[in-house]
Order: sequence, then structure tokens, then C-alpha cells
Amino acid sequence: MAAISFFTESVTYNLPQKLKIKKWLKASIEKEGFKLGELNFIFCSDEYLLGINQQYLSHDTYTDIITFDNSDEEKLIVSDIFISIERVKENAITFKTSAFDEVCRIMMHGTLHLLGYKDKGKAAKALMTQKEDEYLGYRAEAGLI
Repeated sequence: MAAISFFTESVTYNLPQKLKIKKWLKASIEKEGFKLGELNFIFCSDEYLLGINQQYLSHDTYTDIITFDNSDEEKLIVSDIFISIERVKENAITFKTSAFDEVCRIMMHGTLHLLGYKDKGKAAKALMTQKEDEYLGYRAEAGLI
């Protein structure tokens, strides 16, 4: 059954407009020719995400997002995406945007990784940013902006 779910770990965070965000993300996934299986977003603290980064990726750095692709089937999205709300809030200040716009951007960033987009290297990063901007533009179709 296709489902997008939102959870929290070690933070208090209430994502606004959950149903509209689900509609937007599902439509974005389908526009890329993928099928939604199960997509879990886990909003957490910097320290919680650092622990995941250390344990599973052997990276001793803070990050805003870690995406785990759990699918065994091509073109099927099954994933857990961990997002540091502290990083999102800091990014919003740095990029002079709202925390809501930044959380949407970072959710789309993780989703794009599942759709095969990369962000290592100049050309790949430019394409990822272009796709983020494109799909952020589709939020109006879901009534998000």
C-alpha cells in the first residue's frame, strides 16, 4: 500500500499541511516514472542524525538529511529519510527562506536521491538543484503555496 508517513525522534516538530505535502511528493515521484511504496520521513535532532551518520555511514559530521533506500524493486520507492530539524532551521536562516520552504526543499532533496539524482560533482549538483527548484514549483498544484 502506498504511504507517506511522518515521525519524530528526539525533537518536537509538527509538520504543517501534511496531506498536501503527501499529495505533492506522490505526484513528484510519479512524474519521474516511479511508484510509491512506503516513504517515511523522520524529523530528528542534530545529535540523533549524527549518531546515524556515524553508525551507518562512518561519517563523523553533522548533516541535514540522510536517505536510506530500502527498495528491492526497480522504480519502487521504499525509504526512510531522516531530517535534522535543527539543520533545516539553520539552513532557512542561511538561505534567507522560511523554515517551511526549507523543509519542503530538503524533503524533495531526499526524494530526488531515491529517484536516481546525485549531488556529488558540479554537474550532478547543478542538476539536483534544478530538479529541486522544478518540483518546489509544483507545490502550488497541491495547494501548498
